[in-house]
Amino acid sequence: MMKLIIKNTFGLLICLLILGQTHASKLNDNQQVADTSNAASREVDFNFDWKFSLVNDTDLPEKLPLVDDSWRDIRLPHDWSVEASFDENLEGATGYLPGGVGIYQKHFKTPHTPKDKSTFILFDGVYNNATFWLNGHLLGENPYGYSPTYFNLTDYLNTDGSDNILTVHVDHSRYVDSRWYTGSGIYRNVKLITVNKIHIPIWGTFITTPEVSDKQAKIHLSVDIDNEYKKNKSLMLVTHIIDNKGNRVASNRKKVKVKSNSENNVAQTFIVDNPLLWDTENPNLYTAVTTLESKDEIIDQYETPFGIRSIKFEAKKGFFLNGKPTLMKGVSLHHDAGLVGAAVPKGVWKRRLQLLKDAGVNAIRTAHNPYSQEFLDLCDEMGFLVQNEFFDEFDYAKDKRLNYHERHDDEISKGYVEHFQKWAKSDLTRTMLRDRNHPSVVQWSIGNEIEWTYLHYRYVTGFWEDPNDPQNSGAYWGSGPMFTPEELTQRFEDSKKGDYILAETAEKVASWVKELDTTRPTTTNMIVPQVSHVSGYADTVDISGYSYRNLTIPWAQTHFPDQLITINENPGTWDDWKYVLENPGVFSIFMWTGIDYMGERHKKWPEKSGWGDMLDLAGFKQQGWNYFKSIWVNEPHLSIGTLPLDTSGFSADELSGLAVADSKASYNWRNSNRHWNYKKQQPILVEISSNYATVELFINGRSLGYRSMSESPDRIFRWVVPFEPGTITAKAGFNGQEIIAEVETTSKAVGFSLTTDKTVLDADGYDVAHLIVQLTDKAGRPIKTDNMKVTFDIEGEIKLLGVDNGAQDNIQDFQSNSLITSKGRALAIIQATRTAGVAKITAKIKGFEDQIIYIKVK
Repeated sequence: MMKLIIKNTFGLLICLLILGQTHASKLNDNQQVADTSNAASREVDFNFDWKFSLVNDTDLPEKLPLVDDSWRDIRLPHDWSVEASFDENLEGATGYLPGGVGIYQKHFKTPHTPKDKSTFILFDGVYNNATFWLNGHLLGENPYGYSPTYFNLTDYLNTDGSDNILTVHVDHSRYVDSRWYTGSGIYRNVKLITVNKIHIPIWGTFITTPEVSDKQAKIHLSVDIDNEYKKNKSLMLVTHIIDNKGNRVASNRKKVKVKSNSENNVAQTFIVDNPLLWDTENPNLYTAVTTLESKDEIIDQYETPFGIRSIKFEAKKGFFLNGKPTLMKGVSLHHDAGLVGAAVPKGVWKRRLQLLKDAGVNAIRTAHNPYSQEFLDLCDEMGFLVQNEFFDEFDYAKDKRLNYHERHDDEISKGYVEHFQKWAKSDLTRTMLRDRNHPSVVQWSIGNEIEWTYLHYRYVTGFWEDPNDPQNSGAYWGSGPMFTPEELTQRFEDSKKGDYILAETAEKVASWVKELDTTRPTTTNMIVPQVSHVSGYADTVDISGYSYRNLTIPWAQTHFPDQLITINENPGTWDDWKYVLENPGVFSIFMWTGIDYMGERHKKWPEKSGWGDMLDLAGFKQQGWNYFKSIWVNEPHLSIGTLPLDTSGFSADELSGLAVADSKASYNWRNSNRHWNYKKQQPILVEISSNYATVELFINGRSLGYRSMSESPDRIFRWVVPFEPGTITAKAGFNGQEIIAEVETTSKAVGFSLTTDKTVLDADGYDVAHLIVQLTDKAGRPIKTDNMKVTFDIEGEIKLLGVDNGAQDNIQDFQSNSLITSKGRALAIIQATRTAGVAKITAKIKGFEDQIIYIKVK
């Protein structure tokens, strides 16, 4: 097997237009882009002024358009499931929230005469089984809720001045069709796109940077040009490369002839001197502004944001970004965000991603389906590396309630497998065409733990022995492979296989990826890697990514030395990160998960969410945030967690009083409490996360001694402390450079604080602010052990999106203006309207003084 080396660079930003020369060195360094405000915009925001109604049956409407006078007025993106109440009678797999069937309609005028221009509608995501009509004419369908899709409206637009009516039927009646909360409805952005009959199609450009250095970068641009006329046409194709300050740094002009009634492809090449490279610390972005010109008239203009960067993956060496060895400090995420469900405003994601960034995270895995374009835009802007994942299932279904393979046969849990054979290539293609210019995207993952659905894989390992009990894995999770590759190969050849062969399906999916992009590697998340290596499955991708199988890494590196192997999913422990540090070539972890998400809670009522390691469902920091920051961020760190000893997995040594682990598994971080309020003399385990070699702990000024990193196999310093009210203090550092962390016992609540992350919002209908209530005692200290009901009164040009307290068992309605706090705190998210003014938010708790915040909307 040849050593795997994959190189590439990419790019991204925004800007305008100017005519120029073919090389940046011929330009004035301060030359700015010319004003192009007179050039007609291709894209129109189509999120506002929709009508919506839930219906009781799944039948497609026969007479269209529908009368919608009595329907709700809504703005997209919209998730109707998150508007409902949690219900124990629903399914925990999808978070105890309903699905259903909804219909959307939008009335609009014909933007241009259809004979002169063409008009398209672009949906970034509709969940799911969506059917689309314009003025009663069927446009098409899209079953997959995660893939973008678009339709040509031109032939069905009204030309008599009357309104057009766009109808979208969304059938999410099979609401347990996934293993997590999906949301329901048109939950991503919609755009109306109007172009000349000769134009660059949607997703019609592809930028690569095959040669990159600090001194110079070569940029290659592939441009598709659609000519809908019956005659060939001659055009001038002009592209300017614009930096993030609006300066034109390179240009290319090319005369092209485009054939009639066809799509034509044209290539352009550019040289950029002294490029500003994109990386995780300095996510510099550029924009390629491409115009089609005829007789000095601009007939189309298309902007392609991109970043100049190189990537290389090499067996035994790892991942290199712009030539520098780079470790991926990654988290897996699902696409929902608490109270907003799956219709996540950009500002909500930005707050959450910044918190992850502050703790050292530099990589994100989109588990287990494509995300929105807006999410990837943020990753570009903020400097995150992205593993873009396509599918959770191939040929066979997973059990949506119990994972592994399907054990239920009911209508409401039938999922994407029903559509995979027909739609997979189309869904993957549309996703890749949309996403392949994002510099943040550095890997394509074709699937997640697919082996579970091909039953013979687990039995080949030798750990699963009883075909009648396919969940009985023996010692699999704590053991490395028990057979040699030769023995596994023979066992695999002798095993009983189904109608579909995993390696054949994976080869097909991976080939679709390579047809569209060879600049990034393919990977897959393998749950039975020792069998995947011998069955041909691992050979279908460039990088073998392991899921909870770190123990297989030494075996695989010995037997498959030329194969690039890394970690694609893991619990998120110091042991996981040690595998990266100690094994050259293993360059990543993606912990499960960085942020809490709804779903995967079968029969766990009232828990409707879980798994968040660093942030809870409301985006509040958990102790895991401190823990990973102490590992991943190169700055002094000290933080304190506490929990009752009897629930900690530790006990106190009778003679020394030191914390003794009940088992090896006890050495692991947990989302411990961050308070010092317990019963007198109650034994408490104090856990200190730090990157210092030694830490000293004090209680009310008395030293309780030092602990050393050398005696902390999980990098957590531990003391057993009988509780006494007052202050616990941790100290570390060298003389003159000491740092401390303290936690104090709080008294009863006498009031609360109300804070906001923004005091000014843009009047664009999108901008959001996060309001946080925190109970406080007489000294102003946050109280984390008492809870009260808080009510938010909203006045002015803002909308209340909902409330949450972050607790996994919080089943209070999100769509409310009041709730009971958890850990003494609560979150409300407000969103600006499109009208300027001053908004007033009043938080009320009975018996306490109201707290008020004013927010300017402009």
